[in-house]
Amino acid sequence: MREKLQRFMYGRYGMDRLNQVLMCCAFVCLIFSLFGSGVGYIIATAAMFYAYFRMFSRNAGKRSTENNWYLKQEMKFRGFLEKKKRAVVQHKGYHIYKCPKCRQKIRVPRGKGKIAISCRKCGNEFIKRS
Repeated sequence: MREKLQRFMYGRYGMDRLNQVLMCCAFVCLIFSLFGSGVGYIIATAAMFYAYFRMFSRNAGKRSTENNWYLKQEMKFRGFLEKKKRAVVQHKGYHIYKCPKCRQKIRVPRGKGKIAISCRKCGNEFIKRS
C-alpha cells in the first residue's frame, strides 16, 4: 500500500508551509463551526479543498511560487511582531524619541531629567525630558 501511495505521489507537489497553515486554519474553523454557524464549516471545507489541490498538483513551479509569497508575508509579519516586542521590552528602561528634523528614532535612558539629545544621523540637537 505504501509503495502504491509513493507511486501516486511521484511528480506531485506534496506538503509545504502554506499547506500546513491552511490545514491548521481548516481545523480551527471546524472547531468553531461546532459551536456556531455553518460559515466556519464552509470556510474549513474550502481551505481543505485548496490544501489538497495544492498537495496533489503537478505544477510544482506555481505551487512553489505561492509558498514563497506566503513565506515572505509571514516573515514580514514576524518582523513586525519582533519589533513591537522589542519596543515593549525597552519601554521600561528607555524613552524613544524621534528627531524633529530627520525623524530618526533615538533611544534615551529614563530618569535622567531634562537633557539635550543630539541626533547621530543629522546632528540636530533638541531638549526633552527623560
